[in-house]
Amino acid sequence: MKPILVADAGATKTDIGLLQLKEGGWQTLAEQRYVSKEYGDLGDLIEAFTKEIRTNMSTAAIGVPGPVTDDRCTTTNLPWDIDANRIAARFGLDRVHLLNDLEAAAFGIVELTCNELVVLNEGNPRPGHRVLIAAGSGLGEAQLYWDGKRHHPIASEGGHADFAPRDDMEIDLLRYLQGRFGHHVSYERLLSGPGLANIYNFLKDTGLESEPAWISERANEVGDRAAAISAAAFDGDCPICERALEIFVSIYGAEAGNLALKCLPAGGLYIGGGIAPKILAKLLDGTFMHAFADKGRFTSLLSDMPVYVVQSGTALRGAANYVRMLEANGG
Repeated sequence: MKPILVADAGATKTDIGLLQLKEGGWQTLAEQRYVSKEYGDLGDLIEAFTKEIRTNMSTAAIGVPGPVTDDRCTTTNLPWDIDANRIAARFGLDRVHLLNDLEAAAFGIVELTCNELVVLNEGNPRPGHRVLIAAGSGLGEAQLYWDGKRHHPIASEGGHADFAPRDDMEIDLLRYLQGRFGHHVSYERLLSGPGLANIYNFLKDTGLESEPAWISERANEVGDRAAAISAAAFDGDCPICERALEIFVSIYGAEAGNLALKCLPAGGLYIGGGIAPKILAKLLDGTFMHAFADKGRFTSLLSDMPVYVVQSGTALRGAANYVRMLEANGG
C-alpha cells in the first residue's frame, strides 16, 4: 500500500499524519498537530501539512466530528463544511474517505496493547461487543459490533442524547442549563471541556459553592478554563473545582453505564478522548465505577464488565485501518 494521509479533525485541535503499512503494523512517516480554529477549513489545514512533506499518497481517511452523509460533514462544534470530493480534487487524490471521529477511533481500539490501557474494572472480559465513549471538546460514542470473528465499528451521535438527571442537584443542574441552552440539554453540555466549565458555573451561579478570586486568573494563564478547574481540583485548594470535577466524573460514569446497558459490551467499555488521561487519578478513585454500575437490578451485570481508559490517541491508526479493511474487501 502507498502511504495514507490520515486526519483526526476536532473542534480544538486537528492531528494529521502520513502512515505507511509495514510488517508488524503502521509506521508513522510524519505527524503534526494544528489548532483547528486557525484555519478556514480542513483543506487549508491539509495544505499546511502537505507543504512540509513529500509523498506519493493517493488515499486519505479523515475522522470528522459529526455525522457523515453523502461524503460530506458539517462539523458540530467547528464552522467547517468538509466535502470528500472537494478535498480529493484539491490535492489530486484518488480517494478520500470521511468517517465519524469516534468511528475512526474505534477502528484503532481493536489493536491497542496492554500498556496503552489503564484498567478501571477488570470484570470478566469475553469475546463480544465493545463500546467507546470519549469526552474532549465534545462527547463522542461508538459501538464495536462483534460478529464472532472481528469487530465492526458503528458511528453514533449518542453524546447529543438527552441528559438524564439522577437526583435533586442534577435536576437543578438540568434546569440551569435549560436556561442557557434551551429545552434540549445533551450529555455533551456536561461531558466535555466546556461541560466541566458549565458544571462549575452552575455551582457558582446558584451559590452552592463560592469562587476563589484567583481561579479566573489561572484560567487566563493556561488559556483553558476546564484545564484550570481540573488542575485546581487536584491541587486540593479549591472546593468548587473539586466538587465540579466530582460531579463531572459521576455523570461520566452514569452515561457510560447507559451506553453499556444499550450495547452489552462483553469485550469491554473503553474511555477515550483527551480529558480521561488528564483526570486519570479521579477516574481511578471509584467515583466513575460507582456511577457506572449504579443501575438498580442490573448493578451486578455492569460490575462484571471490563472498563479501560485509553492512554493514547487511536483515531489516526483507526482511519488507516479503515482504508486497509476497504482494500482487503475490494472497496
